[in-house]
Amino acid sequence: MSHSGEGARRFSAKEVEGWQDLGDHGIRIGPVITKEEGGPLSAYYARFERGEVATLPAPYEEVWVVVSGAMTLRTPDRVVTAGPGDLLHVPEHSPGELRAEEDTELACVSVPAH
Repeated sequence: MSHSGEGARRFSAKEVEGWQDLGDHGIRIGPVITKEEGGPLSAYYARFERGEVATLPAPYEEVWVVVSGAMTLRTPDRVVTAGPGDLLHVPEHSPGELRAEEDTELACVSVPAH
């Protein structure tokens, strides 16, 4: 998706073009803002099938907003479960794993862009 630099934009998972499978897992990524746009961040939707697990760390800072479903984030020092409307912050290089407790959709923002 290209950005013309004309100001604010609205995104919806229903309008994502080019959903991408994440390996052989039941996880799909729908990018909406990418590194190619030249900005400081990336944004995407992620869809997890129930029971799917994504391991951390990521080499960038992330904020995830649970749109639907429920996710459990396990780190060495805590376990946090989040549901619709909840926001999870994951610092750069934080170890752990993210597990879908049910079919779940996230809206994600990463800094720096990737």
